[in-house]
Amino acid sequence: MSGLGPSGPEPSGLELSGLTVRFGSGQRAFRAVDGADLQVPAGQVVGLVGESGSGKSTLAKAAVGLVPLSAGRVLLNGENLAARGRAARARRRSIQLVFQDPYASLDPRMRVGESIGEAIRPGHDDVSQAGREGRDRRAARAAEVTRLLELVSLDPACAGVLPRALSGGQRQRVALARALAARPSVLIADEITSALDVSVQGAVLNLVRDLQLRLGLGMLFISHNLAVVRYVADVIAVMYCGRLVEVASAADVVQRPQHPYTQELLASVPSLHRADTTGTGPPGDAEPADPHHPPAGCRFHPRCPIGPHHRTDRELCRQSDPGADAPARPHRAACFFAGSLAPA
Repeated sequence: MSGLGPSGPEPSGLELSGLTVRFGSGQRAFRAVDGADLQVPAGQVVGLVGESGSGKSTLAKAAVGLVPLSAGRVLLNGENLAARGRAARARRRSIQLVFQDPYASLDPRMRVGESIGEAIRPGHDDVSQAGREGRDRRAARAAEVTRLLELVSLDPACAGVLPRALSGGQRQRVALARALAARPSVLIADEITSALDVSVQGAVLNLVRDLQLRLGLGMLFISHNLAVVRYVADVIAVMYCGRLVEVASAADVVQRPQHPYTQELLASVPSLHRADTTGTGPPGDAEPADPHHPPAGCRFHPRCPIGPHHRTDRELCRQSDPGADAPARPHRAACFFAGSLAPA
């Protein structure tokens, strides 16, 4: 048995199936996310990488219900999160999103301990079992806040200060603690290091990876920086103009990229062992496709170094969508000529 039938094991983790998010109406309508299929297995880190405007953050917000779906489903352990009712709301709390700007996600008028305590999940901590005495409940909540602060390597004394008294790295740790207060099974981290100093980014990345391993979380780690993603991720998904164009293990994506866009992202990562190519750039149009008016056929073809701009026998890329047959190709690559490394 393949495990996919009714007698197989229950699906575990987050699954996005045909996820589509559409904004606007009429001629101004566009699809920010277009038919994305992605799995975040329990206990694994899936990295989502792509340029700014590719749809990464919209996908994350759709997964937690902050933007409505136009099509597709969000499943957690096989259960559809679009269902209504108290049980469905409780399941949605099992997916927590940490935003790019920690200061914007924390109430500047609430002390750190209050912000974290507000997010503590009822029924899944000692607070709800502390009896009817308000004093007992407050003491249990304070103990849980202390535990969460220590979990993210912050001094428990931080509970009594306002967010503005903390550094950017400390505020991001508070945002992580607040997300963990809900006892999630899946954590979505959206560009959580991009607003931090380089000297702080490494410490936060190490913390995130340590927390994921210690707590057994499934994690969707989003970044425009492929060097950061490959450091933390088990699987890497590459997104371009609202679509996933390549998905495979981190080692396979880094060592054997199949899509030309992934190859361009890898080429842009600085390396001491690679000759300086500043100023060469990718052939063709260097600008990302306009999501309001995406190109026909392959959305990457106007800037593709192995596409019709360089090969007259590859007009297919202008006319047909390579995404339809992507599941049958290595790395689910949305490219008719997956694996071609250079124009002939």
